[in-house]
Parts: sequence; structure tokens; C-alpha cells
Amino acid sequence: MDPHLLRTFVTVARTGSFSAAAAHLGYTQSAISQQIAALETDLGLPLLHRRPVTPTEAGTRLLEHAEPLLLRLRAARADVLRTAALPAHRLTLAASPLALNTRLAHRLARARAAQPRLEVTVRTCSRDEVSGQVAVGEAEIGLADGIAAPSDPLRLPDAGPITTTGVSEEELLVALPADHPLAGRVGLRLADLVDARWLQTTLCPVRRLRDLAGDGFRVALDYTGDDVHTVLNLVAAGHGLTLLPASVLPPSSVSASAVTSAFPASAGRGVPLSAPRLVHRVELLHGALPDGPAARLAADLSG
Repeated sequence: MDPHLLRTFVTVARTGSFSAAAAHLGYTQSAISQQIAALETDLGLPLLHRRPVTPTEAGTRLLEHAEPLLLRLRAARADVLRTAALPAHRLTLAASPLALNTRLAHRLARARAAQPRLEVTVRTCSRDEVSGQVAVGEAEIGLADGIAAPSDPLRLPDAGPITTTGVSEEELLVALPADHPLAGRVGLRLADLVDARWLQTTLCPVRRLRDLAGDGFRVALDYTGDDVHTVLNLVAAGHGLTLLPASVLPPSSVSASAVTSAFPASAGRGVPLSAPRLVHRVELLHGALPDGPAARLAADLSG
């Protein structure tokens, strides 16, 4: 299958319009129609319903393969070009919402102090987007965070030849309203919370909890953003529970007057997750880095 035809198919399927795909890709609408027809002829199957423009069953299956294939092709191109890239002092660091924690922010500060000419742009995106941006060369370095067993790697999408290194692990807390009946507990087991109401967030997907502890974990509210202040406000107002790293909110064992967290105690309290043994893990991602500022920054962030 021609990658150019695949890219056109993915764009039409995602935009739901031949004209929108034409505008996005810089072709005429008739050229888009011809490319889709050529792909359908190659496979011998219709891939798109025309009115409205939606994938057929075969088209849906092809979409599942096409996007990872196109990503791998872009990653291969970026990986080859890195071998000839000149050292640059302007770098992009892609980071998922809770990846750049206090410890890593201080490491970044020390790295910049050691390289005064270094200019770093920090770009926040989803965990899966971090690996994709690193793979295709849109970011030289990435930091991805997620929930994992101690020392276990994160489940990141296969985006090509990327080096991953664990750079941070910290305790997970169950985030509760300050007046919640369980807020005074020393620890909580995830299995005991399957019937609780949970927030569905990009920071803590409910499907991940189900993978770890079985069915249950009702979604009380779906929050599609990545702002931790908003998540804490939703928790404090009783919209649902979630899991957050210990550095984000004060533990319930600390009195309100002694809290030194960046967030007030009224924004919610945290009870340590006692079982299963899980941590908030951050991994450093990068492709092949020639000796230079990017390689030194990666080494500094590693520890």
C-alpha cells in the first residue's frame, strides 16, 4: 500500500469530509477522491461510506493499522536524519502533564545553568503523544509519566527506535475530599474502592484501574483536560476519587496547619495506596542523540 494513499485515507476518515481533507493536505477534492478510489481498488474493498463520510468495517480495520504504520515511517525518517543533525542549542522537551515534577524541574534548572546558551521549550501533551513527538523528531527529548509497578516500564506505544530510562518514582495517593470518611485512613487498598465513584482523567484513566483491580470503578465524571488544579477542585467538591503522585497534594496524616504542599488542604487530601504496590513513574525518552547539548541534557535529566 502506498503511504501517501494511506495518509489521505486517514485524513479523510478523521475529518469526515473529502473537502476538509483536501484543504488540510493541499490537494483538490477530485485528487482526494482519486486517491481513495486507488486505495480501494488496490485492496478490492470499499473503505469509506460516502454519505455521510464514515469508515466501512474494512476501513475501520485499516485505520487501526494505518496510523501506527505512518508514525513508524515518520519515525524512521527522523531517526536517519538525526545521524546528520548538527548540535543545536534550541531544544524541545515534550512532557506529559505530571512528568516534570519538582525533582526533574530542578535537574532541568541545573542542566540549563551548566549550558548557558541552551534554550529549552517545554511542550505539554499526552503520554502517547510524547513518544510520537520524540519518534518523529518534533521533540528531542520527552518525559512521560504514568502508573506502574515499582521498576516496571510504562506501557508506551511502539513508535520506533526510542531509548527509555526510568528517572523518577514516587508514592501514589488516593485523592479524596478533605471531609471524606476515608480521609483519615493510614492507607487504602484499591480493591476496597471498586464501588466508589471515580474521575475519568488523562492523569489516571479508569481503564487502568480496572486492569489492576478488576471490574467496577464507576466513572462519575469525565474530565478531558490535564490541569491538576481542576482535578483537585473536582475531587474536593465530591465529583469522584482519583490517584495522584504524593508531591501533588498533602497526605491525610499531615495536619492542615503543617501542610507545605503547593495546594491548600481544602483542595483535597491524599491517603497512601497500600495495595497493590504501585508508583507514579516518569520515563525519559529520546532517539539517537549525537554528542552535544541534547545528549548532555538527557544525561543530566537521567540523574
